[in-house]
Amino acid sequence: MIRPVFQAANPSADAAAMLRRLGFAILFFAVPLAALFTRRALVVMAPLAVILLVLASVLDGSAKHAWDKLTALATSPGGIAGLVLLFWAGLSLLWTPFLPQASERLLNITGMILMGLGGFLAVPERMRSANLYLLPVGVGLAALIAVFLTLTGGSTVDPEGLSLERGMLMLVLLLWPAIAWLHSRGRNLEAIGLALAVAVCSLLTRDGLPLYGLVAGAVVFVVTAWNPVFGPRLTGLVMAGLLLFAPVLPFLLKPLAANLLGVNSPTTLALEVWRQIILGEPLRLLTGHGLETALRGRFLGLMPPSAPSTLLFEIWYELGVVGAVAGSVLLYQAVVSARGHRASVAPGIMAAFACTYALGCLGIGTTQVWWFTALVALVLIFVAIERGQFRTKRPKAVLHRMA
Repeated sequence: MIRPVFQAANPSADAAAMLRRLGFAILFFAVPLAALFTRRALVVMAPLAVILLVLASVLDGSAKHAWDKLTALATSPGGIAGLVLLFWAGLSLLWTPFLPQASERLLNITGMILMGLGGFLAVPERMRSANLYLLPVGVGLAALIAVFLTLTGGSTVDPEGLSLERGMLMLVLLLWPAIAWLHSRGRNLEAIGLALAVAVCSLLTRDGLPLYGLVAGAVVFVVTAWNPVFGPRLTGLVMAGLLLFAPVLPFLLKPLAANLLGVNSPTTLALEVWRQIILGEPLRLLTGHGLETALRGRFLGLMPPSAPSTLLFEIWYELGVVGAVAGSVLLYQAVVSARGHRASVAPGIMAAFACTYALGCLGIGTTQVWWFTALVALVLIFVAIERGQFRTKRPKAVLHRMA
């Protein structure tokens, strides 16, 4: 009599699987829903999800070769550029007039980077499809709820609609990894339906930022899907070029904005302020004014209140040419490196790059903690999707004829 072989119970593996499923459920499903009702949801829930993933990887020992991965990441061209940018931001504390606030901001940025690295190492090498399907379900349900809240005037816990606006921005960001996953599974009709639902939400918002980000991402998605080599290269060059040559923009765009929008339009006035800052302090283009000066300087009279609120202006004003060059190299290397991913996922990655960059250039508060947290969550979600591509189709059983 042959006795059945039973595998010994492994409590650590079971606990790790439960923690991992809970972490991904929070990151993929709960975050897009909760962001519509409370502005602090992302800042609280995303770190909690990463902590659960790290605990799961510690329990089952799935985080292997962590030091080798970190070394390869730090010694890559993009990693070196990122370290230079972080070092220069820290060095700018020596000449910033807002040392306590700038130190707190630098500490928050460092914390977000460490959180992202921890999540990157904790994501398993092979992701289960059941976990990844939570993302499009969460984004789709959040889009339907957002349409309802927009038509009914918002929820009672968010009477001013500030959480709803932030939640809509989060929806636009999470749309691209959700579409990338559905497209990689061959569910293109579901991907189109999800995109239409988020587009309707964007059209109903009071602020046009979600719609602009959605359009930028859609254009890059189509270009990359059409030409997987040309799309990422063009996206990287445009993003890096705009940042590197940003001081030229107010001189080129100010006459155009005056003719199209009027001399007293907010855009024209912002470009004029930027132009006067460059002409008045040209040497500051080398070092910048220090971290946190672009945000707080307008409230304390260091610059006019109508100064631009855009990523391009803030990096040059705070960190100067060193920060701009390091940021440009980091952007280009990040985009070009993502080109090596599977063809089914690459268009979604490029669209997310374009969407986030467009939102930053159009005036979203890129210095806020929730924005850094959103970017870290977006990166971790794409890492999980890429690691869910290890099998594209089920193996077929082959029956051989018996001789």
